[in-house]
Amino acid sequence: MGDMDFKVAGTKKGITALQADIKLAGLPLRVVMEAVQRACDAKAKIIDIMNQCLDASRQGLKENMPVIEEIEVEAHKRPKLLGLGGSNLKKLYVETGVQVTPVDETKYSVFAPSRPAMDEARSRMAAWLASERTPELEFGAIYKARVVEVRDIGVLVTLYPGMSPALVHNTQLDHRKIMHPSVLGLEVGSEIQVKYFGRDPVSGQVRLSKKVLSSPPPAVVRNLDKS
Repeated sequence: MGDMDFKVAGTKKGITALQADIKLAGLPLRVVMEAVQRACDAKAKIIDIMNQCLDASRQGLKENMPVIEEIEVEAHKRPKLLGLGGSNLKKLYVETGVQVTPVDETKYSVFAPSRPAMDEARSRMAAWLASERTPELEFGAIYKARVVEVRDIGVLVTLYPGMSPALVHNTQLDHRKIMHPSVLGLEVGSEIQVKYFGRDPVSGQVRLSKKVLSSPPPAVVRNLDKS
């Protein structure tokens, strides 16, 4: 007794795994064959009992089974998903147990402890990312922009009502180096013309320039010949 621990796993059709822990130096082949036969008989009886409870695999997953999915979010919509300082995702985890982690620049992995939690999380994220229908901006086109905020580094402008303000940096306001937009007479409410250069592939921010629409100042020719 206790000289051998023998385990058999499998289906009614055969054996899928064997494990034997033997404390003796060896076993006769007859003992091994008898152990396999008894284990297979016991396995068949256990399977019969299991089939009385569930004779086929479930067609669907249990509601309390963890779920992992992947979502894709455009780069310029990431702030809407994350919230200020990641507040949206922190609140989502506390209230639903759903964790959202970045995979790359546009993809996120979503882990939920259950299907209802995943459905709730998807509903909330869809609401955060939902936005009103916005005009399609044409690359290289010129638009009229309204200044909504003046900063030391440039001005924030909007091209249409409801648009998130976009920064036009000082370097894109004029060919000359300027330290503040006010030197160009810009203030809140000013209207300027800007050229649209698409969105930044990493940050998703709108890229606008005012200086490309104006000619650079004439070069100053210096005469070093004093004769």
